[in-house]
Amino acid sequence: MVSHARWKFARDEKVAQGIAEDPEVERRREEISLAFDLGQAVYDRRVGLGISQTELARRAGMTQPQVSKLELGGTVPTVPLLARLARAMEAMFRMELFGSSIRVTFTDLDGDAPEAAGRASRPEESQAVDGRTPQAAQG
Repeated sequence: MVSHARWKFARDEKVAQGIAEDPEVERRREEISLAFDLGQAVYDRRVGLGISQTELARRAGMTQPQVSKLELGGTVPTVPLLARLARAMEAMFRMELFGSSIRVTFTDLDGDAPEAAGRASRPEESQAVDGRTPQAAQG
């Protein structure tokens, strides 16, 4: 049986040698990263407004557990849901794609105080925006 550390070392060694990861694994990794970034942007905006998950859920026609799951990166929201969330948080939603990076923002309707989450497509390029880390669910 291979230990986790040995498996991780072998994977990192392949990456260093330029051996590509399985395309399906890479696609799934990017989807998970996007879900996390979207959730982080919702969390940041909600906290910036000073409202609870329950209040956001009421405004967006969702349940509190759905908001929690979304904020923790457990789901990739649909475009209609993102529109409802933007309205519920009185914000503009923007997703910018540039190169292999994505930037997600919910911005005040007047353009002030952007709340953003960003990512690079490869884990070694990832960096926390403003030093943020995943947040625990709050009710």
